[in-house]
Amino acid sequence: MLPGPEAAGYIASWQPSSVSPQAAGFARAVVTQAVPGGQERAKNLLWAAGKLAGYGTGLGLDLVPEVLLHPSVIERFTAHAPGLSGPARRTLRTSLRFLARAVVPQLHPADAPLPRERAKAPYTCAEIDGYLALAAAQPAAARRMRAAGLVCLGSGGVIVTVRGARPRTVPVLARYHQPLLASAAFAGENMVTGGTNPQRHNITNPLARSMAGGTGLPRLDTSRLRATWLADCAAQIGLAAFMHAAGITCSQRLGDLITGLDPGDEAAAVRLLGGNQ
Repeated sequence: MLPGPEAAGYIASWQPSSVSPQAAGFARAVVTQAVPGGQERAKNLLWAAGKLAGYGTGLGLDLVPEVLLHPSVIERFTAHAPGLSGPARRTLRTSLRFLARAVVPQLHPADAPLPRERAKAPYTCAEIDGYLALAAAQPAAARRMRAAGLVCLGSGGVIVTVRGARPRTVPVLARYHQPLLASAAFAGENMVTGGTNPQRHNITNPLARSMAGGTGLPRLDTSRLRATWLADCAAQIGLAAFMHAAGITCSQRLGDLITGLDPGDEAAAVRLLGGNQ
């Protein structure tokens, strides 16, 4: 299969002064094999292949696809070739990987899909109300207080101090204030959900089991409680509207933006989330 007439003509005449005739010949050959969809695509691929060939010439490498389009050569070139900006390196690597998959596919097997953990689905308001009702129905006062505290803490102002691997303070959303404050008053100087060691990862399992079965609700999942708090907070601060307006769909880009921002103090977090300190 050959490129279309427009792309084919552009490839055949491509001979920039910035690369040697040998490097240009390599670029024309591999881009022709890759069958670019149009002149602009051909131009980008020729630039990438020509840059790679010029780099390979300086290292004494053979200007053949099996050598220059080898994954290790592409990675070394895009990581260490001098005089390239970060965006240029990323663009070159993308273009060269495309050429390699088309020209020497035996060197570039298809990427195997890897599992990716997705965010847990948040609970609905009705489900949270159901869990709070289950907590209130526990036979012992201690179990009632701890179970209610688990639901409220997992979901969310009132300020809560979190100990453990990532100590922090967390504003609790307004709908959880009353049952959580009651649980905290009952606990006194002790931990709201029981136990003495915040490093114990299974401390909430007995509480979750005590509220399982017979009500139409799934077993209480602390990961879903956390997702519920995140979703509620995101809705309150208008995160979805912001990301849509900014055209941001990748959480990595959002994370890059956040690293340069001042997170503010506890009082600012409480005001933002509509709570009372």
